[in-house]
Amino acid sequence: MELAQAIEHTRLKPDLKDKEIDKLLREAIEYGFHGICVPPFWVKRAHREAGNSGIKIITVAGFPLGYSLTETRIEEINRVIDHGADEVDIVWNLSAFRSDMPWCKIDIARCVQTAHSKQRILKVILETSLLSDDEITDGCKICADAGADFVKTSTGFLGGGAEEKQIKLMREALPASVGIKASGGIKTAAQAMTLIRAGADRIGTSSAVEMMKEIK
Repeated sequence: MELAQAIEHTRLKPDLKDKEIDKLLREAIEYGFHGICVPPFWVKRAHREAGNSGIKIITVAGFPLGYSLTETRIEEINRVIDHGADEVDIVWNLSAFRSDMPWCKIDIARCVQTAHSKQRILKVILETSLLSDDEITDGCKICADAGADFVKTSTGFLGGGAEEKQIKLMREALPASVGIKASGGIKTAAQAMTLIRAGADRIGTSSAVEMMKEIK
């Protein structure tokens, strides 16, 4: 896999400016990245400016803690899709998972159904740095059973990040039909390629341009 095609060029910081969104998109087009990941507020602008470039617009819901009510998540997903999002990354309800509540799977399934009803991709963020190996495996199985398109490692907001060991564990737990998005602390092309070889299909990073310069 060519690295550029796996990259989701990401900016989710709270003080993001409109010019940074435009720059993110120009860089994605220049380097041939899969897409850009931006806050929900900026989806409409990003979609408009992307035009027919083929760059996917990715955003988040229930971010970054996953405490949102399912109905709130569904409303978020519907609104960002209406604004032009192609893919939505939701943070799963770790609180429900740790409480052994079946609601965790139901919540994800309803979000998946919402996205799929509009032919959009839905990813689920596990926050793997907070989980044991067994919890990562169980979480992946819950996401797969609920119909998620991808399982993602981290938000990048709670410390830790994507690690080779975790990616291998996720790949073993997931069917081939479910992709893996590695995200959190990925700064170099060498690191990204290690994660891809371990089983990652997508790389979420704010260091995408630096990676391309490193390769060159």
